[in-house]
Amino acid sequence: MVMTPLSCPQAALKATRAVMAWWKSPSTFSDMRASAPPNFVKSRLGSDLGPQRCAPGPQMEPPHMLINSPKDGAFTALSTPSIIRARAMDSAFTMDAATMDSVGTFFIEELERLDPTLHEPLVMVSWGRDIDLREDVGVSDDLSSFTRSAFGSTGGINPAGKNWISAETTAIPAAQVDIDKIAQPLREWGSTVQYTYRELEKGMRLGRPIDAQKLAAMHMKHQMDIDEMVYIGEPAFQNTYGMLNNPATTVSTASAAGSGGGTSFASKLVMTNGAELVQNDILEFQANVWAASGWKMIPSHILMPPDQYALLNRTVSSAGTQSILEYIRVNNTYTQSTGERLEIQPVKWCIGRGTNGADRMFAYTKDINMIRYPLVPLQKTPITYQDMWLRTTYWSLLGQVEFVYPETTGAMDGI
Repeated sequence: MVMTPLSCPQAALKATRAVMAWWKSPSTFSDMRASAPPNFVKSRLGSDLGPQRCAPGPQMEPPHMLINSPKDGAFTALSTPSIIRARAMDSAFTMDAATMDSVGTFFIEELERLDPTLHEPLVMVSWGRDIDLREDVGVSDDLSSFTRSAFGSTGGINPAGKNWISAETTAIPAAQVDIDKIAQPLREWGSTVQYTYRELEKGMRLGRPIDAQKLAAMHMKHQMDIDEMVYIGEPAFQNTYGMLNNPATTVSTASAAGSGGGTSFASKLVMTNGAELVQNDILEFQANVWAASGWKMIPSHILMPPDQYALLNRTVSSAGTQSILEYIRVNNTYTQSTGERLEIQPVKWCIGRGTNGADRMFAYTKDINMIRYPLVPLQKTPITYQDMWLRTTYWSLLGQVEFVYPETTGAMDGI
């Protein structure tokens, strides 16, 4: 029995019903099957259907059908019904949503206007604003180190006094020097940027190059990791501290002059003299850090959580137009002494960084000889080609914050 191929699922279903009607006829079953002409099915289907073209439709599961797989270019009839599946081609070459989205391929309707601008994730990093870099370290270094000297000398007549001598002096005091070396590790950081030739071609065709996007993602991760190392270090490593959690920093607590004995800025600003209380906390904090340095270095920078920074933008008084922030930036010890404005900046890492999860304010002198961060610039390996993949690795060395003079830093909790 010879049969022409079916052109679409709807035609297949109609042909199946026609053949089944003939097969289940009430006439003598064996006689009909034996006497059926060789081209019966072909003529029967041709007269009922003819050449048809159908729009692609969903996959269908037709009833039992008297055809099997092709053999020698024709379809053969079966002695018993057999199940076959009619298939459409509308979903033969589609990809799942995750695959398309990963390379920036989307379905766009005719009346849809797609903005070609790439909107990257919102990430705030501020380490470059708040600390100076030590740039003499290189890729071949394992440690970054510096020395800290201590001087000593005894007095003359009074060991704790001045070095007075006279013609009768037989023992003249000598100055003593003790040099201590502080070394901290430089740890390797790396990230691979990889993509296939096909991803590259797709990105070029769409105007959204995948190599540039993956490079931007790698750079963002690098910046985020440096940001965390500068402010809080790496908790997974022993004795790896940042600016805000170094145990060598002197820590104090804000005054409990707020509403209900509160120490926070918010509890003080609800009071009639709230602006004055907040100013007193900040100025006293600056003076205490100055005193801890032997009155040598007045803090030039103060970091605080974003919420407290926002509160400082309230006016000094109901009759005034100047904010608390602007008033403190001008009227403080550092500005009056040097003529430069005091820098007060918001930092997200100050949130909950104090004792028992309290918010912390941090004061320091931004000077490369006081506090700094050793950083090795990003390095790149040659691009390697493997099968359809292009790969390159970016790497660098991340150090730890170097507190050359930790006594010039201070923290206040409970703000």
